[in-house]
Amino acid sequence: MASPAQDIAPLLDKDHVRLTVDGAIATVTLTNPAKRNAQSPAMWRTLAKAGRVLPGSVRVVVLRGEGQSFSAGLDRTMFTPEGIEGEPSFIDLARSSDGELDSAIAEYQEAFTWWRRNDLVSIAAVQGHAIGAGFQLALACDVRVVADDVQFAMRETSLGLVPDLTGTHPLVGLVGYGRALEICVTGRFVSAEEAVTSGLANLAVPADQLDDAVRDLAGAIVAAPRDAVVETKALLRGATDRTYDEQRGAERAAQARRLRDLAGLGE
Repeated sequence: MASPAQDIAPLLDKDHVRLTVDGAIATVTLTNPAKRNAQSPAMWRTLAKAGRVLPGSVRVVVLRGEGQSFSAGLDRTMFTPEGIEGEPSFIDLARSSDGELDSAIAEYQEAFTWWRRNDLVSIAAVQGHAIGAGFQLALACDVRVVADDVQFAMRETSLGLVPDLTGTHPLVGLVGYGRALEICVTGRFVSAEEAVTSGLANLAVPADQLDDAVRDLAGAIVAAPRDAVVETKALLRGATDRTYDEQRGAERAAQARRLRDLAGLGE
């Protein structure tokens, strides 16, 4: 899949992560198609950095992967005794103290947390395989647009592990507890059709139309007033943690802020 921002000088380009910004739209691209965009701690650190260096003018972030697959999950070298050079192997992590292990995983998770910031709308453009860490990276975004060849799978349980890169909360929220449990413990593939019908994906299109569909969606989001989008996202993100009456109150407070701002009476 060709990059929509391939002619724009990147703000960040290292560890198989490239960040480009075109006006209000940023694109984060995984750039290791030879290994199906396999993920490593170095990639996670750079993904976290991408969130920190985004200009304040950015309103939409598109996440995509070069090549035939979005991301086939963890770099399997991490499972070997030698691990990845310069990084702790899984065996090293297992031998560390509880605090050290918790801290290491928390650092990895930082690559997956910033995509839901209220000041941004994030869109994952997903084609081919999105497995394990790749599945969880797609789940980290607000919206998923998928190619008709997409294959989601959560394989951690099959390897004797658990999904620990922030994917469990959005997965349950999107498809419900029962389906989320079944997807995780079986490790089976989820097709584009099931992804859309279950709520996992917003839209499925032919692979050669994925870039255009994402570009159209990003443009529609940017066309709406920024403050209204930010307030709406905050309302929706908090809805499941509020009672019905609390949500009504949150709606009133948000609308009051918007009316005052539109009338020039904001603080």
